[in-house]
Amino acid sequence: MSTTQRNAVTISGSESHRPMLFAHGYGCDQNMWRLVTPAFQDTHRIVLFDHVGNGRSDLSAYRDSRHGTLGGYSEDVLEIIHENDLRDVIFVGHSVSAMIGVLAAVREPDRFAGIVMVGPSPRYIDDETDGYVGGFQHTDIEQMLESLDSNYLGWSSAMAPVIMGNPDRPELGEELTNSFCMTDPEIAKKFARVTFLSDNRADLPRLRVPSLVLQCSDDVIAPTVVGEYVHKNTPESTFMALNATGHCPNLSAPEETVDAIKSWL
Repeated sequence: MSTTQRNAVTISGSESHRPMLFAHGYGCDQNMWRLVTPAFQDTHRIVLFDHVGNGRSDLSAYRDSRHGTLGGYSEDVLEIIHENDLRDVIFVGHSVSAMIGVLAAVREPDRFAGIVMVGPSPRYIDDETDGYVGGFQHTDIEQMLESLDSNYLGWSSAMAPVIMGNPDRPELGEELTNSFCMTDPEIAKKFARVTFLSDNRADLPRLRVPSLVLQCSDDVIAPTVVGEYVHKNTPESTFMALNATGHCPNLSAPEETVDAIKSWL
């Protein structure tokens, strides 16, 4: 199966331009980048895709053995890169895809020119053994996963607006809710466990390409202390605090997101 079929890969722009590969977050799809990518269309080759289980991806391509870890999703990314002979890639990953990009770049650094991490978190659960603050207690995550397992659509309707933030713009929360509800629920439940129980702290020091950490304010999923941790533990990283609130600046503040990425580039 080609990656175009498996991950609904779409590519636009001149082959002579440096590729920018955009990876969406949990419960989303490539459409979440529609307000950001036009700003780079004239200068970069734009590569978009859907993680298996999301958007227009081929659901039959999901494998527990592969997609039971974030490493399996990073393998999908690398296969997209190889199949389309992409080099010098600028990888832009939102939320969990930030760590997926880190894993891919650690494995094959020669393929990447840089990593942009939008609202990253290497571990969502606090770790009392070393004082790490991820923003959640283990019981918080287990309760969330239980709620998701028992009533995925109800969980989506309740959580999406909280994740999005920006309560004064309810249409943003509604869009994220609709995106969650269009995701295959069985795969979404499994991907939630992979996402929220992951621990990629040890991978950050292994990243050997320049990176940008974009941190929103009032982000309930990846609070500022987490973004600062990512920056502090990642070589060659740059930290930028956005005025944008919530967890999805690609939707709530696309112009500020674009300006931050462009200034870093």
